[in-house]
Amino acid sequence: MQTLSSTNTKNQTLISVIDDLKQVTKFGLSVSVVFSSIAGYLLAVETPHIPTLILLAIGGYCMVGASNVFNQIIEKEPDKLMKRTQNRPLPAGRMTVTTALIIGILLAILGIAILYTINPKTAMFAAISIFLYVSVYTPLKPVTPFAVFAGAIPGAIPFMLGWVAATGMFAIEPGILFLIQFFWQFPHFWAIGWLQYDEYKKAGFNLMPTGEKNRKATSQILLYTVWMLLVSVFPVLKITGSLYLSPVAAIIIFLLGLVMLYYGIELHKKQTDKIARKLMLASVFYITLIQVIYVVDKFLH
Repeated sequence: MQTLSSTNTKNQTLISVIDDLKQVTKFGLSVSVVFSSIAGYLLAVETPHIPTLILLAIGGYCMVGASNVFNQIIEKEPDKLMKRTQNRPLPAGRMTVTTALIIGILLAILGIAILYTINPKTAMFAAISIFLYVSVYTPLKPVTPFAVFAGAIPGAIPFMLGWVAATGMFAIEPGILFLIQFFWQFPHFWAIGWLQYDEYKKAGFNLMPTGEKNRKATSQILLYTVWMLLVSVFPVLKITGSLYLSPVAAIIIFLLGLVMLYYGIELHKKQTDKIARKLMLASVFYITLIQVIYVVDKFLH
């Protein structure tokens, strides 16, 4: 009985350690970022090279995980003040800052080393992404809503990173992929900022573009949604190098973008949390679906 009890305790400890590692690296977010990188890679190749794809996935996860660990170290105190973050390993006291720092450094070194084996440019862009997220975006969050703009740069790197991993070059094609994800982040993040406005305020963050939940803020959401929509279908014009979108795929993507625009307009008119949540969910579906559509369209033509 004692052995069984001690085995159960060990299993529970292991499960809780794994769960804490998932939380401190933001598993769900990191996987979605890796998904973007893989989509970018598949867009650039005729025949996928599976070992490279695996390296990109593992290296990408390490890099995003490292960024999230460093972010949570810096925001340990503010995280204690918000309901959705107070049970994270650091603010809850289940993990020490030293342990988190070791995890973050190991993940960063491992990620850069793995991505370097693909090609040096991939490792360089990933390193730039970590630097901007940790050294610019995170410190700016309590200071200015401009932090969202700073954070949109590292946040837009994954989609283009896959292309760079496949080709070893930065050109117009990964540039367009970067812009799609760059403009998308504003309506997505401001919808979250709207929903978490009071919670963010408790922690000393104010991330709405105008500092308030008002029509000036929703005007900005609409503006960036329109830019995102236009950039997303731009490759249909056949002037973006080897990145091309068929007219049928462009129409589908445009219609998906109109769903986001619809919720943006509704939020502008009604100014409610309920609509902001719908916009946020629509934005998550949008970025996932258009990446799938881009890849499927490429292999169908």
